[in-house]
Amino acid sequence: MAALSPLCLSSSLFSLAPPTSLPPTTLSPSLRLPIRRFQPSLVSVRAAVSAKETPAPKQPRGIMKPTPISPELQSFVGAPEISRTQALKVIWAYIKEHNLQDPNDKKTIVCDDRLKKLFGKERVGFLEVAKLLNPHFKK
Repeated sequence: MAALSPLCLSSSLFSLAPPTSLPPTTLSPSLRLPIRRFQPSLVSVRAAVSAKETPAPKQPRGIMKPTPISPELQSFVGAPEISRTQALKVIWAYIKEHNLQDPNDKKTIVCDDRLKKLFGKERVGFLEVAKLLNPHFKK
């Protein structure tokens, strides 16, 4: 007796023999559409080249743009105009350098004489620093 595969023995659906009892398949109308083969075109295409090869560097805007500042802030920073971000960096560097943060509450800054002139307060919260700098920037 010839050895049969396990698929043939278990079910007729999985037999390895060609199906003889199945009806011929018919294609649905959507599958009968002709297949168009791709024909390569003979036209060559080049990439578009812009008039400017290198874009001009963007000018700073908003809080990054240097603006004229008050005389009090000029004496603190040492420049006639500065951006808001740079001014905050300079002030925070000064605060850290002189250990002006309250040791019990690091969110509070204990102002020395220079910062008192700038902020007009003895103690300032760290979120108030940017708000208290607004009057020093001329519009």
